[in-house]
Amino acid sequence: MQGLFLVEPVVGFYAFANFLAFPLLQQYVYRRLWQQVTNTSYPTGNDNTSACNPNSTNVTNHHEDVQKAASLFSLYNELFSIIPSLLVTLVLVSYSDYRGRKISILLPVIGSLIASVTYLCVSYFSLSLYLLIVSNFVSSLFGGFGTFLGGCFSYVADICDDSKKKMLRMSSMDMVLGLLSGVASVSTGYFLRSTGFNWPFFASSVFHCINILYIIFILEETVKNPYSNIQNGPTHKPLKKVVYGIYLLFASSSRKRSILLVLMILSFTFFIIANLGGVSIFILYELNVPLCWNEVLIGYGSALSTIVFLTSFAGVYCLSYCFSEAAIVFIGLLSFMAGMIMTAFAKTTLLMFLVRLPMLFAFMPAPVLRAMMSKIVSKSEQGALFACVAFLESLSASATFAVFNSIYAATVAWFSGFSFLVAGGLCVIPMILMGFVVYMGVEDGSEIKPLLAEKEAGSD
Repeated sequence: MQGLFLVEPVVGFYAFANFLAFPLLQQYVYRRLWQQVTNTSYPTGNDNTSACNPNSTNVTNHHEDVQKAASLFSLYNELFSIIPSLLVTLVLVSYSDYRGRKISILLPVIGSLIASVTYLCVSYFSLSLYLLIVSNFVSSLFGGFGTFLGGCFSYVADICDDSKKKMLRMSSMDMVLGLLSGVASVSTGYFLRSTGFNWPFFASSVFHCINILYIIFILEETVKNPYSNIQNGPTHKPLKKVVYGIYLLFASSSRKRSILLVLMILSFTFFIIANLGGVSIFILYELNVPLCWNEVLIGYGSALSTIVFLTSFAGVYCLSYCFSEAAIVFIGLLSFMAGMIMTAFAKTTLLMFLVRLPMLFAFMPAPVLRAMMSKIVSKSEQGALFACVAFLESLSASATFAVFNSIYAATVAWFSGFSFLVAGGLCVIPMILMGFVVYMGVEDGSEIKPLLAEKEAGSD
């Protein structure tokens, strides 16, 4: 049966399943830790009351302790899953140049299924919270979010020859990722209030199963005859092929292309650090005083954040007709920086909702930078490129969660918005790096075709 070259449904199912469980997991851990720290049941409110009423002495006495405990639990959770996830990401995505893209997409989904089933068991049977850490470690052995995205973006790079089409397709994937994650997040509040934690975790597992079936039986492979590619490729063992492919990505190209790649990869990495660092503590910040949001308000906030993905895609689509790719990146960085600064001083529910306005174009830099990097490497190097990008993205994500959760735990008592100022300030670094990219003249495209022609001729 002829398959489909349509990876967007895979991204949509993966995003919906993960973000149906992830916000609830944070709230589940928060409530369990509340019971352990305070020896009291978690105070639940209705639509008009919060769970941390500042006037309630029973709630506020241990509130900061619970905030710190939840933040440190997230830190330990990330630390135990970072190393295996990084290694698997580097190997799978790079080796997909020889073995095929589907394996680097399928395995992370299987790992997420294992994790979601564990969440369900821990919630249903009230098992130890440390089993969550064990499940995330096992899940990371199958790759993580970075592995999945690296495989998907390599897949898109295989089927898109035109650079503008590639940029729009990658931007549309980010939009699908954001939209479905937002829909899932806004559903969690009502899900939690009406059914508790068990049914959302079960639904997440079901969506992962559907996704696995789609990848295996419907999604078409873009790397044809993968086994013959392995046999006819460089005479190295699989692991050496990975190292060799990444080495050639930088060593066998011109000095200018190597410098441009390094600058753009670093710009992408620092943007991811700033972005994930700020976003990762949103829920903890919203649960804290004086906001004291309940699960429904958290769902509404996540839904508004979803609109940012839609407006960012619209921004890339419209601005690509009148601005260069580097200019679009600058606009996105300024948008994110403005949103983070405003969030740091948001102390009311209305203002916390309004912080999404300056962030309307905050997610434009990621797909544009991916497309800029992809167009200056050959088709045979897409896996190696996105392996490096995914590796650094996974490393940045894990390190960022650890660092920003530590910063938040250390500063929540005197200024809970300090972490957002740090995230906004980090955007200055990719701005400077992109200034060097513009100075070197990557936008005119004059060296792209010669570089690709030289690389393809060398592979022949």
